[in-house]
Amino acid sequence: MIKGWHGWAGTFTGVVLVTAAVLPLAVLAVWALARRRRASGTAPMWAWRRSLAEVGIVYGTVPWVWMIMLPDDRPATDRDLVNLVPLRDLFEVVTSTPLTATVQIGGNLLVFAALGALAPVRFAALASVPRVVAVGAGLSVLVETAQYALRLERVSSVDDVLLNAAGAGLAALASRRWWRTGDDAPPERSRPVAVAGR
Repeated sequence: MIKGWHGWAGTFTGVVLVTAAVLPLAVLAVWALARRRRASGTAPMWAWRRSLAEVGIVYGTVPWVWMIMLPDDRPATDRDLVNLVPLRDLFEVVTSTPLTATVQIGGNLLVFAALGALAPVRFAALASVPRVVAVGAGLSVLVETAQYALRLERVSSVDDVLLNAAGAGLAALASRRWWRTGDDAPPERSRPVAVAGR
């Protein structure tokens, strides 16, 4: 029996409820960061844009990573815990029930979707779909490795990496019109120009 808040939070339902509960804090964090930036001289549009992107990356990614790092309660003896053969697990999922396929594929596409959508908005260096896909793939490899190293009884699969990276890339494409590039970087604060002879 699950006891205590830590046990309760270690369930899918617990993750969903905690995520919903902290939404007001996320909104407050966006407001506080934007206010601080505006007070330091950042243009209002850039202050809100940066703050929303930063909080959105965290708020939209942490719950998904939290969920996939929960231990699996199925016995490990009935399946391989590592799959390095591309598309093998994906084929099994697609040929399963429609609900299972939708949850598995959709969930994996959403793990780094917030990061993919908002990182290029916040960081000009990531304003490129291949770079976002590479970051998504790298983070996914870390998560899959952690699942295996921590013995969470979850399958560490190359297909999860492919889907996580694809989700980040698709989300980046969806947010492309708001990307930050070198041409539209926020203006620097105006400084007084020293006049010769004074």
